[in-house]
Amino acid sequence: MKASRGAPLTPVPLAAAARGAVALAVPLLVGVWTGAVIPAVIAGIGALWGVSQDGPDPYRLRVRRLGCMGGSAALGLLAGELALRCGHPAAVTVCLGATALLAGAVSLRGRLASVSGMHLLLGTTVGSGIPVPGPWWQPPLALLAGVALVVVLSATPWLWRRHAIERAAVVAVYRAASEALSAAGSPEAEAARRRLTATLDDAHQVMGRHLTDRDRPRTELGAVREAFDAAVRLGEVTSALVWEGRPLPRRVTDVPLLMAARLLPDGGAASVSPAADLPEPATGPGADSCDTVSPGVRALSELYAESVLHAESVRGRPSGVAVRLPAYPWHGRAAQARYAALLTVCVLVAQLCAVLLHGPRGYWLPMTVAFVYKPDFGPVPRRALHRCAGTVLGVAAIGTVTLLTTDTLVLIGAVAAFGALMAVGVRHHYALATTGLTAVVFVLVDMLGDHRALYSARILDTALAAAIVLVAHFALWPDSAAGRAAAQTEAALAAAHRYRDLAADATPAQRHALRRTAYHRLAEARRAVAHAHGEPGRPGRMGGRDRRLPDQADAIASAERLCDAVSARNVGARRAAAALPVRRCTGACAMGG
Repeated sequence: MKASRGAPLTPVPLAAAARGAVALAVPLLVGVWTGAVIPAVIAGIGALWGVSQDGPDPYRLRVRRLGCMGGSAALGLLAGELALRCGHPAAVTVCLGATALLAGAVSLRGRLASVSGMHLLLGTTVGSGIPVPGPWWQPPLALLAGVALVVVLSATPWLWRRHAIERAAVVAVYRAASEALSAAGSPEAEAARRRLTATLDDAHQVMGRHLTDRDRPRTELGAVREAFDAAVRLGEVTSALVWEGRPLPRRVTDVPLLMAARLLPDGGAASVSPAADLPEPATGPGADSCDTVSPGVRALSELYAESVLHAESVRGRPSGVAVRLPAYPWHGRAAQARYAALLTVCVLVAQLCAVLLHGPRGYWLPMTVAFVYKPDFGPVPRRALHRCAGTVLGVAAIGTVTLLTTDTLVLIGAVAAFGALMAVGVRHHYALATTGLTAVVFVLVDMLGDHRALYSARILDTALAAAIVLVAHFALWPDSAAGRAAAQTEAALAAAHRYRDLAADATPAQRHALRRTAYHRLAEARRAVAHAHGEPGRPGRMGGRDRRLPDQADAIASAERLCDAVSARNVGARRAAAALPVRRCTGACAMGG
């Protein structure tokens, strides 16, 4: 059976949806029953932001991200609250400007820093825009309590499924390899090989520090790590078979699933056919003459035989695998400084508009700027559009609920439902996540005592904040995404050339490290080019940029085919594959000029 044309649909994350519902409903129920509504609502805000960062990655990374996010948000909330309490008219504006500058300065330093910077600014906007009675230290602690609840709900499954996430990520590689082999010789082969690269990258990130730990070989983590090592070698063989361009029989395409079942019992597919008729490793004259037993198939057969022997023997630490994926700097210092300055300007303009339009409690405008102006999270226009659409849907949804009833318990039930919707949207679509977040925020603000009917005002505020961001971004930094795409492409082509020029006497570890680096860089570059396509440039420069991006996409595709050919050479398919050229960008394409 051949691979499908599109990527497989991601299943609905029911566990995350349940966590989102519980995390948002529990603090509010406790607050209603105890009478401590204000701290409960602040805890609900912390839980809301925690749900937005509750990802499917390993538990250690989840806890680290949620902890950094919670600490940054609490610090921002405290700063904004103190600025509001001091009573000076300019204190809030100065605090927002300083926080935006700091948040922008750290946000382009990596994913964790980006999340922390955004929530530092969000905490400041809420703290400076919503007056909260009681001691100054109470709101930050309540916020941290809400985040802690999400941490507990998200990390507790670690107690009984400690390495299930790592196991699932590695098994996904074997499934993707089987799909790529099924697509060999068809027009979908190249897309299937890219999906294999993506799953390998995901598994590599998930395994992380486990690749350098020295566990006892018979532990569950040791088995997963050995299966990952075999998956990296399988990626090379699969790329070679895809490059050969011939359709493969079922007994060959099922081999990755059989390997997964051998190396990770209960982790692979149980419905695959036995591999008794898999061709044995062929040697001697005429071995290459068989129409089925190509060099790539022989390499796959050898790898499968090794996995069978390895699964039946005492496990040991295999070698020959890249330990870590290389870290690529997100942006240079000039880009970080420029983004920090632009974010600060947007926040200050939004705050000025909020004061003129709403007076006190005009937090929605700067808060929306903090959410929308995240160029490292995807194209800014698309994010702004999804934010506006999600706000409209969220306002309509919560408006319908409040028209039907104003009962507190029913509204808390609605918060739980919208929290679950938001948790699903975080993994599937930003507009869906915004819909849930908008509805929840309206209920939380109402429970804080702000009963104003601001449905239409919030829609206009969101549109105004998105317009502020788009004008500032495209008037003052129109080529940011195109420049990053050019830099990523140049780095990817250099990695492909290093893999091509691999010395004949290189060790397996060196070969796999160069191969994984090359494919990883190429996948990053492809995403960067796609991102740049979603960012319109300044009028007058569009033509040059539009010419560069197709050049970069073609160069990346050419380099991917080169890497496939080198993989084929490494498993014995074609000795002349290393001599194939890879298309280079022109000077304008490579440097973004």
